[in-house]
Amino acid sequence: MPPRLIASEIYRGSTYGPKHPLAIPRVPATLDLCAALGWLPAAQVLESPRASPEALARFHDPAYIAALQRAEADQAVDEATRSRFGIGANGNPVYREVFRRPATAAGGTLLAAALTGTEGGIVYNPGGGTHHGMRARASGFCYVNDPALGLLAWRDAGLAPLLYVDIDAHHGDGVEAAFANDPAVFTLSVHEAGRWPRTGAVEDTHGGGAMNIPVPAGLNDSEMRFILEAAILPVVDALRPAAIMLQGGADALAEDPLADLALSNNAHWATVAALARAAPRFILLGGGGYNPWSVARCWSGAWATLNGWDIPDRLPETAEAVLRALTLNRAAGRNPAPHWFTTLRDAAREGPVREDVRDVVARAMALFRPAMLSAWA
Repeated sequence: MPPRLIASEIYRGSTYGPKHPLAIPRVPATLDLCAALGWLPAAQVLESPRASPEALARFHDPAYIAALQRAEADQAVDEATRSRFGIGANGNPVYREVFRRPATAAGGTLLAAALTGTEGGIVYNPGGGTHHGMRARASGFCYVNDPALGLLAWRDAGLAPLLYVDIDAHHGDGVEAAFANDPAVFTLSVHEAGRWPRTGAVEDTHGGGAMNIPVPAGLNDSEMRFILEAAILPVVDALRPAAIMLQGGADALAEDPLADLALSNNAHWATVAALARAAPRFILLGGGGYNPWSVARCWSGAWATLNGWDIPDRLPETAEAVLRALTLNRAAGRNPAPHWFTTLRDAAREGPVREDVRDVVARAMALFRPAMLSAWA
């Protein structure tokens, strides 16, 4: 069965506010770019449903979900709600679709889990990947934790073991916390050391159910390939997972304004390609990414990678027009690089594999091996 992509118009025109990092269009730009390239065959594109409050309560506190619904209806929250649930605070604003948008992202990931659970195969939900959401609290621009809900749906279908891999620049704290006591779900996060939420130290293994690889600023393509080959793929080989979920946040790319990593989208696509067929079931999600050009180019190229389609060296005029229509009200948007308009593929960003990268991988793998003997025997 060919890969399937889950789409929705809920993201078009939806914004967290003009000064918020998520003022930019990401899913719409990705879909428009794919459409301009002829990469949206009708048979492979599915409309995302909206998850019901009951479905969201499989992970989230029903009182929290009710508070999100009230916040959307009232377009405001009181101080008690703000303090208890984090809605309207700390970068998690009340906006027009504050319940419907995350519920749709979760509905897409739940649909992906249902499809792969019964049929196997590959599903891509670029609107998903909100990995910071907690059971009863908005966090890190995330209101609903759709990866956790998707993993729980796989667990409810009797699938195990499950592997969750997170290559966002920020630690996948919400997903890790959700499965800290579940030996059937192993979480692996590669993220920038010291970056918000400032969790995910290499020593944090949650009793053997997690691996954290905090990397230094400036992580290059060679170093990401080293991590893939020396840590991620050996974990896959050891676990032989029934299903893999990859959170493919694009904020680890060099152009992102909220991180200091230096990957090209080639490194991102290489990870997608390596994991997509490493298990009978694979879900790719979106996630972070705050430069609209790098996100749209990366995520549309990830969809091509899943399908084995050739990525053109020079974009056709229709695709270039999609990219030229994007704007960014930040320093990176004042002087966009010309190749952001005319290509999908970045120039490779190779470099030396630094000793601190080798060291953190060695430490993570040293903790992984004995832990897995007990946790997965």
